[in-house]
Amino acid sequence: MTDPNLISDPEALRADVGEPTQLVLDAIRPKLDTYSRRFIELSPFMCIASADAKGAPTVSPRGDGPGFVTVLDDTHIVFPDHFGNRKVQSLSNIVENPQVGLIFFIPGIRESLRVHGTAVITKDEDMRALGTTGRSIVPKRATIVEIDTVTFHCGKTIIRSGIWDQSTHLDAKDFPTLFEVLKHQQKLDTPQDEGDAFIETVVYKDELY
Repeated sequence: MTDPNLISDPEALRADVGEPTQLVLDAIRPKLDTYSRRFIELSPFMCIASADAKGAPTVSPRGDGPGFVTVLDDTHIVFPDHFGNRKVQSLSNIVENPQVGLIFFIPGIRESLRVHGTAVITKDEDMRALGTTGRSIVPKRATIVEIDTVTFHCGKTIIRSGIWDQSTHLDAKDFPTLFEVLKHQQKLDTPQDEGDAFIETVVYKDELY
């Protein structure tokens, strides 16, 4: 039995949502300008969406001090591949399917910046050194994105979520630690204090970069 509440084709979706305004359509730009460049330069955090050759997607966060993403020119940006969990889902996807989407955030700013384009992974020494903000540790890889479109996104989701409002921030004690979650999920017998110490010292300190 077909569920009449499901929207299953583009025409039905468009009819339900309506048309975007010309202002919104014209906000989609083919390259960076003064404002989008500055937004990227000030952003300490972004997420990258990618998909493998079969279309299976993943979204991965990327973050460091402002300037960790470097604007090379109006249509190219580069960011370092800092030490992670070695699953390399995003990097594997890029090798199979270079199409990516990125969204940049600046704490305290309601608007965000969306970038779509094609990505490559490089071991070029100069590219790897960019975005390390003066640290001596240089990552082994960097990702270069050739931009197709750039769009400033309105702040409705930021306003609704209150994510930058510190009065809404959860006390860390009100949610289990990462190791507590892993211990429960994987039935680990490592003592809680030892596991928490491992996460804090090895994962969040020794392997941060």
